[in-house]
Order: sequence, then C-alpha cells, then structure tokens
Amino acid sequence: MNADLALQKAIYTRLAGDAALAALVATRLYDNVPGDAGFPYLALGENETRDWPGGTEHRLALHAFSRGGGRAEAKRIMGAVNAALHDASLMLEGHELVNLRFLDGTTRREADGMTWRGTIRFRAVTEQTGETA
Repeated sequence: MNADLALQKAIYTRLAGDAALAALVATRLYDNVPGDAGFPYLALGENETRDWPGGTEHRLALHAFSRGGGRAEAKRIMGAVNAALHDASLMLEGHELVNLRFLDGTTRREADGMTWRGTIRFRAVTEQTGETA
C-alpha cells in the first residue's frame, strides 16, 4: 500500500474511533460526502504528497461543516480533530509515521449563507518499513 493511502486509512480509523469527535458529528465522517449528508459533519479534504529524504511528506486538510451551530460548532469540531491527530502515534500499513503536526485552521461562511466550513490542515512525514501488504 502506498504511504498516502496508508496514512488516510490510519487517520480515518483514528477519527472514527474518537469519542470527543463522535459527540460532535456522530458517525458523519466522510471520504466521499453523500448528497443527503446531515449537519454537522467532517470530510477528508485535499492532500499533497512529495518525496522527503528517506520517506514521504504529506500535507492534508479536513473540513468541518456546520449549519445550526455556526462558526462555533465548526471550531469545536476542528478542536476535536486537532486533539485526536496532533502528534498522534498512528499505525500505518507498510509505513511508519514519523510525525503528524497541526499546521493551521480557518473558518468561513459558504456561498449559501447558511453553512460554515472549518478547514484544519496537518503535515505528516512517513517512512516505508520492511513490511509489505
């Protein structure tokens, strides 16, 4: 498995099992958001990968969407994500996570005037291990 997919799977697994995040979004954690998704929810967002000495550098984003709870709700979701992922020790298939660090976060009102989007970004470095899957 490539490092990018291994990291995505490990992040999804960590977030799906996080009680603080579940209290905010229940099971509404998506890689591919369905058209009928209820609010609030968290979606895996953009990511970039590049070669790094001895491994791979990853920059990734997650998006928190809120309506009824507004900006404050989006920020609470982002806080739960940060608590679950910053400096987390995740197990990756065929790779080792060297580090996973918070980079930045932003909030903005979407064009529909009702939805708030919080974006939280992380940087990770992975190295391939001798294990293959």
